[in-house]
Amino acid sequence: MMSMTEWAKREVEIASKRERGDKPESEWDYGCACYDSALKAFESLCGDGHSGFSIGITKGILNRLIEGKPLTPIEDTEDVWNVCSRGENGGVATYQCKRMSSLFKDVYPDGTVKYHDNDRYYCTKWDDPNLCWHNGFIGRIYNEMFPLTMPYMPSNKSDVIVCDELLTDRKNGDFDTLAVLSIQRSNGEKVEVNRYFKEGEKSFIEISPEEYEERKKMHEKRQEQEAKAQDEN
Repeated sequence: MMSMTEWAKREVEIASKRERGDKPESEWDYGCACYDSALKAFESLCGDGHSGFSIGITKGILNRLIEGKPLTPIEDTEDVWNVCSRGENGGVATYQCKRMSSLFKDVYPDGTVKYHDNDRYYCTKWDDPNLCWHNGFIGRIYNEMFPLTMPYMPSNKSDVIVCDELLTDRKNGDFDTLAVLSIQRSNGEKVEVNRYFKEGEKSFIEISPEEYEERKKMHEKRQEQEAKAQDEN
């Protein structure tokens, strides 16, 4: 019966052969190099005498390190922050966490302190969950609903903010209307939001559900007109 390391070597050989295809063995291949690195890590774990239970714990630790997440809670002490901006001319002073590059602290002139972790959430469209992005405006809404407090131990999963975007007029760019529909928390809880916004002169302005529906009709009409014009051409 094969040992775990022998089994792993065989699996990597099979996968690498498929990855390499018709390329000669002497030619470097990115995918094969990744398989080889994974095998080295696996052999190292097996060499340390891990059991099935302890290797699972070690895997969890390794995954957090790979994802840039801390292994213990972060506390707001002076030694964990780098200065990004000092808040000159009465502005907001911003600091970046040394232990977690996605975590920031903003100190306002009145002494108010706010934290935000750029990896704590991401946005997606209700009809295309594979499309993911970050949006500063939506991030502020999210952080108002779920303020980040210290000490902070980030979850292994991000919260998912389900959105919709509309464009009533092509001259306004990619979108001019925004809906924040719900938030799927990392703990499995679903939080309904149902807030709607339209583009203003400086930022987005909150609108009623009724106005959002009217703008949705404008969006659909624009799509129909553009599709018709394309067919005629």
